[in-house]
Amino acid sequence: MSSPRNDGGFLTQEQREKLRIAVQNAETLSLTSPRSPTGSTTSALLQQYELHQQQVRAAAAAARGGGGGGGAGARHARRSHSGKAVKLKKDGAGGKGTWGRLIDADTATFLDRNDPNYDSDEEPYELIEAPATTPLEDYKKSFVTIIEEYFSTGDVKQTGSDLKELGYDDFHRYFVKKLVSMAMDRHDKEKEMVSVLLSSLYGDGLSSTQIKLGFVMLLQAVDDLAVDIPDAVDVLALFIARAVVDDILPPAFLNKAKGSLTESSKGLQVLQIAAKSYLSAPHHAELLERRWGGSTHITVEEVKRRITDLLKEYIKNGDTAEACRCIRELAVPFFHHEVVKRAVTLGMESPAAETLIVKLLKEASEEGLISSSQMVKGFSRIVESLDDLSLDIPSAKSQFQTLVSKAVSEGWLDSSYESSGANGSVQDDDHGKLRRYKREAVSMIHEYFLSDDIPELIRTLKELGLPEYNPVFIKKLITIAMDRKNREKEMASVLLSSLSMELFSSEDIVKGFIMLLESAEDTALDILDASDELGLFLARAVIDDVLAPLNLDEIGSILPPSCSGAETLNMARSLASARHSGERLLRCWGGGTGWAVEDAKDKITKLLEEYESGGDVGEACKCIREMGMPFFNHEVVKKALVMAMEKKKECMLALLHECFGEGIITINQMTKGFSRVRDGLDDLALDIPDAREKFLSYVEYGKKNGWLVPSFGVAAST
Repeated sequence: MSSPRNDGGFLTQEQREKLRIAVQNAETLSLTSPRSPTGSTTSALLQQYELHQQQVRAAAAAARGGGGGGGAGARHARRSHSGKAVKLKKDGAGGKGTWGRLIDADTATFLDRNDPNYDSDEEPYELIEAPATTPLEDYKKSFVTIIEEYFSTGDVKQTGSDLKELGYDDFHRYFVKKLVSMAMDRHDKEKEMVSVLLSSLYGDGLSSTQIKLGFVMLLQAVDDLAVDIPDAVDVLALFIARAVVDDILPPAFLNKAKGSLTESSKGLQVLQIAAKSYLSAPHHAELLERRWGGSTHITVEEVKRRITDLLKEYIKNGDTAEACRCIRELAVPFFHHEVVKRAVTLGMESPAAETLIVKLLKEASEEGLISSSQMVKGFSRIVESLDDLSLDIPSAKSQFQTLVSKAVSEGWLDSSYESSGANGSVQDDDHGKLRRYKREAVSMIHEYFLSDDIPELIRTLKELGLPEYNPVFIKKLITIAMDRKNREKEMASVLLSSLSMELFSSEDIVKGFIMLLESAEDTALDILDASDELGLFLARAVIDDVLAPLNLDEIGSILPPSCSGAETLNMARSLASARHSGERLLRCWGGGTGWAVEDAKDKITKLLEEYESGGDVGEACKCIREMGMPFFNHEVVKKALVMAMEKKKECMLALLHECFGEGIITINQMTKGFSRVRDGLDDLALDIPDAREKFLSYVEYGKKNGWLVPSFGVAAST
């Protein structure tokens, strides 16, 4: 049978015609871009023709294969070993069982993280855009950690030091804002801690400008704060009122801050509450200082009471492990010498308890709970009070010696203690005289704190007749006051001012403070905040003219630069040189009556005006005495002299004469008052033309009556 295939294949007449037209078009448009519509049409027709030809060949091959014949298509068909036809890949690559082409670009490659040979370094790099931080952002991140640490430790000094290390003083307003806002959502303890920190860092780490700006930012943000803190308005009003009482914000801040707030801001409500509800109330200063519980630190008296209670409880139940746990929970390792002292004293008072006490101290030493230095310190303190203990316990000295020997032999007391002669068994006559003076001084100081009678104490000191020990008296006075309440601290400052005018020389006072600073480290073992308190006493002495600022430099040149006393001295310099230091330091312990300096000045002016109109010298003297500020009587002298010049009232001189005669105004206060008028004569002469002539006559009158020191001169001091 003849094949239907001819030279042209199985193409119909119509197909041949289309092919002819396509070839002609291809030749005519050979220069046409393949991307053009014409080129695309031609390409499509050629592809269609080629596909049709493949179909024709496949059909013919199938027909020949079915009839046992072979053809060209069958000869080129590739088969596998199984007899099945294998479709060839394009581009010359083989099928199954072949190597493929040299570079197989169609193969997809990827990394499998579950592959044991997976290497993360083979992953493609991906660049991540990291936002650049500004100094302010870095500062904000850093101070949050500082605030959290302060809430945990309560360490004001460390917090101030950390803040200084941050730098960026111009950003401290953000610290103030964050500090207060974090405390607003916490307990009263943290609120009190924040007030204490702001007051402590004022002028020494935080400038008044930055504090003001910080509170302005808080006022502007109080609407947002109120969303998370329901009582934000009231709490912020308390913080602002407390800041005014602590003299870190001026009262004028309440009015000036209004200008930075919108009419709808809750900040206006905050300022109104602070002014009308808190700062206008009677005794508002005391109320605000106690609103959040007062001091944030446990007092020395409280620690001593707890130690006594736990020792008594231990003697009752004999549970050494429980007693050690209680000692550890006190968290005052630097005060463990007090545990030793009280434990040994209880053992001597009750011989039945001595065995238990020895067992406790030995156990605490072996566990490392009470260090060797604290143990030695405790025994040394007992030596100092052995004479007093002997009055109640006749065998105290022998009992103590036995206990020392036993402790050294058992290894819980350093052997160097016994050989060092710390038991004080040998004393020379001078040491005995000093100890008797100390005992007398302590008795006088305690009596003064009860009676507040300065003239009596000065008289007793004169009768003792031991001026070489005046520095020792100053050391005792301030040391005892530091361990008492603010009332006694204020009384000590007032007494020191009076002693400097009437009995003690400047050299005595400088030596006394040097002794205090040299023993500051030991004092801190007994009085937890001794360094801060001593710094306040030094700064207050400068404000009261007990010490001159140059005296601080003199003291600093004597102290070793690395001792803790040098740090206290630097703090005193900062306090004394800060803005409004006079007002703040005069009120640091209540200022006797708790008045601010401006209040005292107003009271003095009114007192003198009433005396001028009434003329009752006795009543005026009584009012001056009742003010309770003898260290400020130079202001009375100054105002009295100025009023005498302005109004030509000689009765003012009569008042000064009476005050001097009764001992109300001392010669030093009188001299200081005259000196202040002398220094301001140039300004006075603008309003009172004959001010200098009048002042010369007052000086002559004062010298004649013994009011002024002989060295007082009319020329202004340089």
